[in-house]
Amino acid sequence: MGERDEPEVIGRRVQRLRGQRGLTQRQLAEPTYTPAYISTLEAGRVRPSDAALRHIAERLGVAVEELATGRPARLVTDLRLRLTEAQRTLATGEAEHAREQYVALLAEADEHDLDEVRATALLGLGECALDTGDLSDARRHFEGAEEILAGQPLPARVPALRGRAVSHYLAGELRYAVYLLESALDDLNRGGLHDPDALLLLYASVIGPYMDMGAHARAAQAAEFALALAPSVGDPALVARMHRSVARTLLAEGRLTEADASLAKAAELYRQLQIRTELANCHWMRGYVYAQGGRLDEAEAELREALTMLTAKRAGLYSSQVAVELADVLHRRGRSGEASALLHGVLGDLSSERGAVHAAAAHRLLGIIAEDTRDTEAAEEHYVRALSLLERAGAAGDLADLCRLLGDLLRRTGRVEAALDAYRTGLGHRTAPGTTTLGPAPAQPPL
Repeated sequence: MGERDEPEVIGRRVQRLRGQRGLTQRQLAEPTYTPAYISTLEAGRVRPSDAALRHIAERLGVAVEELATGRPARLVTDLRLRLTEAQRTLATGEAEHAREQYVALLAEADEHDLDEVRATALLGLGECALDTGDLSDARRHFEGAEEILAGQPLPARVPALRGRAVSHYLAGELRYAVYLLESALDDLNRGGLHDPDALLLLYASVIGPYMDMGAHARAAQAAEFALALAPSVGDPALVARMHRSVARTLLAEGRLTEADASLAKAAELYRQLQIRTELANCHWMRGYVYAQGGRLDEAEAELREALTMLTAKRAGLYSSQVAVELADVLHRRGRSGEASALLHGVLGDLSSERGAVHAAAAHRLLGIIAEDTRDTEAAEEHYVRALSLLERAGAAGDLADLCRLLGDLLRRTGRVEAALDAYRTGLGHRTAPGTTTLGPAPAQPPL
């Protein structure tokens, strides 16, 4: 028999249950044990054997586990069923409802000291918080899950570690997110812990930060590893997430048709799983692919679909990010007024601690729109604010482009020295060694 309560706790429980059933110590003991043994047990002076617990449990009409731990017989099974239901709720896009389910599960897990259920509930709460953009809550929940799982092998800790890394990534802390993900990949591969699900989850998650930092070569390598691991993974949600992340790398390489095909595969898997948040993200990335290929009407349709789906489930942070992408498409279609209104509407949901890269993208686009109307003062203000956000996030590729825009603006207004400083800053971010990596790449998996 596994873990059980201390003898004095079991003794008090036996005494209480015996009293509730109106049994004497002799009636409980016979025919196998003596009343004196039951008296000693109830006083907490003896640790009952497995055989004694089975005998007493049968006489009291309870399960052995309930007698030994105080937990109702079906508690763990029922909690796991409810965990599955909460996971399904979250997968179908009802983050607030799922959060309520996980909170109730966490309370019961705390009451009965069930670490496995507690860790799973905290992971679920972390994912709910990511969905709704509550990044500090997300990080706290993932850290709590990591603490509970500290004694488990690394593959078991990967979902919590990955969640914490994603919360840092969305908060604009790109370098730290990459550090967490690369360190875990290195430990898995060097330690021979080649768990396909864990590796795929990490490789798919690191592609986004790599891309935003301008580390396209590393993103491409991570995508190749993810694709090679996919046949070994049994969880279709992981495979779908991988296809969505890989599409970003294919896009950076100009392979638009393949990127679109990868997103189509992900979307089909998510339709099967009814994971609305990730499916919305597929529409988001597909819209981005179409925009890069100049198919602006299709891009607008996909991005509006993503925005509708995310807004319906109140995924505030993600919907704000999609709105920035949609505003760019609207501007390119000649609807700058509509784009500007959309950007001003979402900037309140974005900050240096919450969606820094997309907050910078919003200011960048507002700067371009201001330049179109010859409002150079407003344009410069937006560019400078975007520059500050990107420097904090370490998004090197976007920084270089923004410095070019700011430098061009300063040069046109006669401030040549300031323009040269802006250009130099951009070139430094583009070419300086180490700007997009945190040391050697992690060890490769055996494929």
